[in-house]
Amino acid sequence: MNAWPALRTFLYDGWVLRFANGYTRRANSVNPIYPSTIDAKRKIAFCHQLYTSQGLRTVFKLTREVYPLDLDSVLNKSGYAVEAETSVQTIVLHMTDPKDYGPVRIITYVDEAWIDGFLGLSKSPIEHKATLKSMLRSILTPKCLAYIKSGRSIVACGLGVLEQDRIGIFDIIVDSKFRGKGYAKRIVNGILLWAKKEGASQGYLQVMVENKAAIALYSKLGFTEQYRYWYRVEE
Repeated sequence: MNAWPALRTFLYDGWVLRFANGYTRRANSVNPIYPSTIDAKRKIAFCHQLYTSQGLRTVFKLTREVYPLDLDSVLNKSGYAVEAETSVQTIVLHMTDPKDYGPVRIITYVDEAWIDGFLGLSKSPIEHKATLKSMLRSILTPKCLAYIKSGRSIVACGLGVLEQDRIGIFDIIVDSKFRGKGYAKRIVNGILLWAKKEGASQGYLQVMVENKAAIALYSKLGFTEQYRYWYRVEE
């Protein structure tokens, strides 16, 4: 939550409701992470009303440690479908040796060209640009924006966010024309090398379970799965 901040946050009986103009599930979802006292069905109805009032679909981000523990089952019976099962993986940096596999540019400020490149690579609507810029600027801890260029175009990029001794790696994306050339590995290692210089000892990332190529890459780099999360989305 700190590494990918929402623009607005609403606390409701142990649930953290996040809002960011609909840009990404993570920043526009209900996170039921603390003990609750109100009946779950009543809370689900409240969340639905609040997200609907903002023109957003209601999305819940779940792990096996949510409150109440049967919330996934309750949401399933209430018509919320599973989306985007995701593996959370970690790495211990002193047990690995991230190498410089080629030039990766690292900047530590919010850059218009990086944002434009990222939105183009991810095929995100241009109307999300202002929201993405605000979210990046809202990150309170050190961050790095990594990218590789071919000519004048950004063809691969990623985001690293450092908090204490942990580096979070987000949104590794490569232009489809340049995949299979090791660019994703270069971006990840570039971020890890930057983080080690900044004092990081551990790293983490999130990868969708269906992305077999990315999971294979992260395994080769030394990442191991710690847990999974998934979303429940109103149908």
